[in-house]
Amino acid sequence: MKGGATQRTMRAFMVRALSFSAVAALTLNPALTPVVASDYRAAPAPAASADGGQMNARFLSLGVGKSIVIDLPRDIKDVLVADPKIANAVVRSAQRAYIIGATVGQTNIVFFDAAGQQIAAYDIAVKRDLNGVRAALRAALPNSDIQIEGVGDGVMLSGSAASPVDAQQAGEIATRLVGGPDKVVNSITVRGRDQVMLKVTVAEVSRSLIKQLGIDLTANLNYGTTVVKFANSNPFTANSSPLVAGNALTTSFGSSVSATIRAMESAGVVRTLAEPNLTAISGESATFISGGEFPIPTGVTCQTSSTGAIGNCVQTVSFKKFGISLNFTPVVLTEGRISLRVMTEVSEVSTENALTGGAGGTTIPSIKTRRAETTLEIPSGGSMAMAGLIQDQTKQAINGLPGLASLPVLGTLFRSRDFVNNQTELMVLVTPYVVRAVAQKDLSRPDDGFANASDPQADLLGSINRVYGVPGRTEPARNYRGTYGFITD
Repeated sequence: MKGGATQRTMRAFMVRALSFSAVAALTLNPALTPVVASDYRAAPAPAASADGGQMNARFLSLGVGKSIVIDLPRDIKDVLVADPKIANAVVRSAQRAYIIGATVGQTNIVFFDAAGQQIAAYDIAVKRDLNGVRAALRAALPNSDIQIEGVGDGVMLSGSAASPVDAQQAGEIATRLVGGPDKVVNSITVRGRDQVMLKVTVAEVSRSLIKQLGIDLTANLNYGTTVVKFANSNPFTANSSPLVAGNALTTSFGSSVSATIRAMESAGVVRTLAEPNLTAISGESATFISGGEFPIPTGVTCQTSSTGAIGNCVQTVSFKKFGISLNFTPVVLTEGRISLRVMTEVSEVSTENALTGGAGGTTIPSIKTRRAETTLEIPSGGSMAMAGLIQDQTKQAINGLPGLASLPVLGTLFRSRDFVNNQTELMVLVTPYVVRAVAQKDLSRPDDGFANASDPQADLLGSINRVYGVPGRTEPARNYRGTYGFITD
């Protein structure tokens, strides 16, 4: 008897020690605290809600492959699981159960005691485990505040991003998680959308040099009653339109021989400069066009009467555009870098390769075009040459009388020389800036301070305008030191 009492005392002491250890462990680690259903009051006949669930059921959210511990106030006799494929309940002791999430979906679990009374009811929502994705979003996008929640078999992104690139990257991470973009609802808002101004400079210098020299001989030789006429006219074939038609020197040798010297030297320089500027929001496209259109005859449209007669003919035309155009799509990246999709074009009406035809001799001009289209990545305020061209074209043609034109010195009288040299240098520069709006007073227009001249000034002095500047403003003389000019952040 004494030994049995001692064993009972030791058993009670061990139970108290284990209970104290369990309480201490749960206090120090709240994550291990089980869900306790002691506050649930069992009802003899639990009422059902309109949607088929229990009115007094508790809601639990689980991740796929995650579990939760449930402690109940009475012994469990029976468990009802609506859909074991979504979540399952495992009972290991009389008053403790483990609920495990299997797949995405919703179900409910009800526990009963030995008397058939309901102990507790739970509405279970099994969602994707997004803790790893949340950690990845925080690590990849530290400057953005993005939340991700499960919606059915997909996810929904919300919150704010620092830039459109961050929002796009978050969407790509979520797409990899769910396996397709159709299961991602992207509701991320961009806190501040940057605006980009693009400055494009198209600079071209074209130099041309033409040299033409030819000698035409005309002679009449009489031998008794026989008259022999000699005429040598050598064309200039290197250039499509000869320049020396009215530039000639004629010399006569006696009464029967005359020589005409045709010579021309022409040099020209053409400079073309276009600097279109355009501003757009990051991620949006913008287009700038400055130019015009000219008509091109395309045909004649006539009406046919019931008798087969043709009349009321109308000339139909189409219009061809020319001028300066700029189209670009900027995307502001991290660290102030800008990705640009740029298309720029400078075109002008030209007489080269023009087409002349028709009854009235209509001349249809051609269009000389400089076009560049590419994708670049440039820091704000940096410049890059997106296109360039150096072209050197030389043409030379010698025409003359066979045999005589090949003589070393004397052959110059029987031939013509046409030399053409065209040099072109073209460069397209792009410079993007991240800009912000300013007050209207800080902006200036080309017509600020412009005023038409009065009648006496226009008639007597030949003035076109009176003042070009801001009327009444006199700028004091300043001595600038160091770097000055246009400063851009």
